Amino acid sequence: MNVFDILKERGFIKQTTHEEEIRELLGKESVTFYIGFDATADSLHVGHFLQLMAMAHLQRAGHRPIALLGGGTTMVGDPTGKTEMRKMLTVEEIQHNAECFKKQMEKFLDFSEGKAIIVNNAEWLMNLEYIPFLREIGRHFSVNRMLTAECFKSRMERGLSFLEFNYMIMQAYDFLQLHKKYGCKLELGGDDQWSNIIAGADLIRRVEGKTAYGMTFTLLTNSEGKKMGKTESGAVWLDPKKTSPYDFYQYWRNVADADVQNCLALLTFIPMDEVRKLGSLQGAEINKAKEILAYEVTKIVHGEDEAKKAQEAAKALFGKGAMAGSIPTTEISKEEFGEGMDIISMLTRTKLTSTRSEARRLIQQGGISVNDEKVKDINLVIEEENFKDDGLMIRKGKKVYHKVKLV
Repeated sequence: MNVFDILKERGFIKQTTHEEEIRELLGKESVTFYIGFDATADSLHVGHFLQLMAMAHLQRAGHRPIALLGGGTTMVGDPTGKTEMRKMLTVEEIQHNAECFKKQMEKFLDFSEGKAIIVNNAEWLMNLEYIPFLREIGRHFSVNRMLTAECFKSRMERGLSFLEFNYMIMQAYDFLQLHKKYGCKLELGGDDQWSNIIAGADLIRRVEGKTAYGMTFTLLTNSEGKKMGKTESGAVWLDPKKTSPYDFYQYWRNVADADVQNCLALLTFIPMDEVRKLGSLQGAEINKAKEILAYEVTKIVHGEDEAKKAQEAAKALFGKGAMAGSIPTTEISKEEFGEGMDIISMLTRTKLTSTRSEARRLIQQGGISVNDEKVKDINLVIEEENFKDDGLMIRKGKKVYHKVKLV
């Protein structure tokens, strides 16, 4: 089966520059393709994971991925989907973030000789000379046409800096460089990158007189069209230090019934016949499909051991109230705990709430339980006698659990 058809059936493909030509190309030769990742944080998140899964499907079909780290483009910041300018990062921060990305990507793609390439666009962008670059590359871009691009249009009212206006030209130049250096013919990205991708294909046609292709993926959204991968405490990260394997598992275990089939198709390698079967389950049966989804996605991102631990912890917790080792845990020394600790201090100390006022509000709304008992008093003091042998269990809302141990 042509990998284009696999990606289409699983729901990845949103737009293409030349659908029939891309399908034919992917069917008859090994194609070098790329996706760019700007190093704006020290971990990849769930949105990146969808793109890595697409890259993995293509690599399995014999194509060669280039993971392009945006050491240069991150210095400028992509205005796409942003209502205001991104925070400026230092060269050192960007370099550190790019290294973190590189380590994470090695879990999903085979970077052994000839299989995949990882490269940083700082290599060619950071040493550009301004006037020669404008003469050689800038002359191929029409400002009128650039201003019709969605990524710029949405920013015109609030203000678009000249710095960010350069982003499209730089991304297009990346495609040209990868085309020259590695024979890269295809750029992929989220659907919000469409304008930037077609700018790159157009630049290759103008400068090299050759055809290049672009394809975008659907963004990971729920059945209501809202972006997935966000929780009350922020993004769902792939780094286990930022989102624990248990919390990661729980995120997928708790997706809405209507989103199960889509997530199984995009974020696992389960065959589509099985995906459709699981997605069609009704009522309590759909929970089985959610457990399979959570286990499979956690296994791909964190490995089989962590997936099993998270699954066992979830089952133990929701079964008999027993507690297992993978539940997020905070250790507090007996010196710090003293004669006792008030519940508001405990919630901020465990990072279940970011502020004392948030803690107070949650308690007043009945959103906090300690050892399965709802906390009604904002002045409650937790004492040593409240701790069981394996610790104290705090629950925020219905689904967020946290264990506290005295050491």
